[in-house]
Amino acid sequence: MALTTLDPNTALIIVDLQKGIVGMPGLPAIRDVVENARTLAGVFRACGLPVALVNVAGVAPGRTEQPLRQTGAFPEGWTDLIPEMDRQPGDIVVTKRSWGAFANTDLEVRLKARGVTQVVIAGVATGTGVEATARQAYEQGFNVTLTTDAMTDMRPEAHDYSIGKVFPRLGESGATREIIDLLPKRNA
Repeated sequence: MALTTLDPNTALIIVDLQKGIVGMPGLPAIRDVVENARTLAGVFRACGLPVALVNVAGVAPGRTEQPLRQTGAFPEGWTDLIPEMDRQPGDIVVTKRSWGAFANTDLEVRLKARGVTQVVIAGVATGTGVEATARQAYEQGFNVTLTTDAMTDMRPEAHDYSIGKVFPRLGESGATREIIDLLPKRNA
């Protein structure tokens, strides 16, 4: 679905743009993703809208065929948000231990306490952290917008599948510029 509107109380959620993930070799278009996410964060803050910065510091328990288990401690600085996100005192910061930013965190409560009805989501990885966050946001009753040029995945087929098949069922998608252009048109 094409991007049509943003609610007056829209928040930006940036998923897993942290040193350990952004520094992984072979992550497609990561510099563009970081730049677009940085730009969005700056514009959202300038509009007085909430910015949620999410990092991951573990994995959900349970057996899988392709384990993502972290054995031992993460390397020093692995979970640190990248400096380009320019964390501000008013930002919501959430550490997750599963794919989605809403599972077992207080993100929903914190957003709803601020009157947020819509979320714009960016980050890594399109087919896991971003998609899981979008699914959970949708299930919690938020209108969802996905920033297609501010996300990437090590698996290009997962990225393409999420954007083409999953995201249209969860909300609307658009590029960074489209979202920025809609921000002043919110019915505040």
